[in-house]
Amino acid sequence: MTQHHDPSVGETDADPAERAPSVPSPRQSAPVGGLDSVRRLPGLAALPGSLLRLRELSVVAVVIALILYFGFANSAFYSSSNLGNIANFGAAAAILAAGEVFLLICGEIDLSTGMTFALIPFVMTAVNDAGVPMLLAVIVGLLVAAAVGLFNGLVNQLLRLPSFITTLGMLYLLHGITLKVSNNFPRPAPQQGLLMHILGGYKWSELTWAVLLAILMQVVLTQTRWGAHTIATGANSLGAAEAGIRTRWVKIRAFMIASTFAGLGGILDGVHISHSFDPNAGGNNLMFEAIAACVIGGTALLGGAGTVIGAFFGALLLAVLQDGFNIQGIDATTFIVIEGVAILIAMVLNTQLARLRRGVKAG
Repeated sequence: MTQHHDPSVGETDADPAERAPSVPSPRQSAPVGGLDSVRRLPGLAALPGSLLRLRELSVVAVVIALILYFGFANSAFYSSSNLGNIANFGAAAAILAAGEVFLLICGEIDLSTGMTFALIPFVMTAVNDAGVPMLLAVIVGLLVAAAVGLFNGLVNQLLRLPSFITTLGMLYLLHGITLKVSNNFPRPAPQQGLLMHILGGYKWSELTWAVLLAILMQVVLTQTRWGAHTIATGANSLGAAEAGIRTRWVKIRAFMIASTFAGLGGILDGVHISHSFDPNAGGNNLMFEAIAACVIGGTALLGGAGTVIGAFFGALLLAVLQDGFNIQGIDATTFIVIEGVAILIAMVLNTQLARLRRGVKAG
């Protein structure tokens, strides 16, 4: 008769022979040659399974393929100026996506990030014009962005209003405030001082910020309790709450991160690229590009799984496509069609790769 182990019973009640791990005898000789030599290299033997576990695998492969294709089709693609264009196309969406990933993993979404992107630079300049030093003005602007996210999160969690509706209303509210504050006119972005140089004073500054933020948030997502709680909340909110995770606060915090990153992206973009703040900058197009980058990069729209690095490469993929089409003389309408197709393909690939990963883990 099979005996079931009772966790309340001490380990001394079990047979020592059953508890002892199986240790190979030192007298046993290891097989050599052929496939046996591969078996003695567990890292090499496990490589296919390890690759399948990478949520970023498909998008990285597509980005590499597109770079090779467009470079072969037109040698100007690899020029320094064109690579700078790709960085400018993708950096802003990548910064927004680094925050949006956390919301999507929680099973929520923020449609107002594009308008937060447009508003916060005007808040910063208004505070600076009032005599506040630029560093404090930037901090105030980011705090206002965080407050927008806090409001979205509180309405979503306390009033039980779906995040789609909450942030859709916030989108229009922020757009109207931005137009009022700016009088619907752009204004020059500050360019002087060490802080402005750090934020956007050199060619690759916005891309550098995008890379650093992606790495930072990927570490937070995969190596910290915050990230573990975020994934648990999105995968099973009820179970996470029963396990003691403050799921409401996890989601509110994700809203705040998404808005803060959007505000920072707006400041960086205006200082670095256009040298001006435009009330119509960012907007819905940038917001949807950021969400598309998350989905293409391997983040599940239903929550519970995602990757910040994948979102970064998703933004890079869209930037490479847009720039490559411009060089090839293909119109913007075609790019929109391809973008839609890319999202659909990404969803299919993510679903299939998820099944393969489950198969690898089960095996």
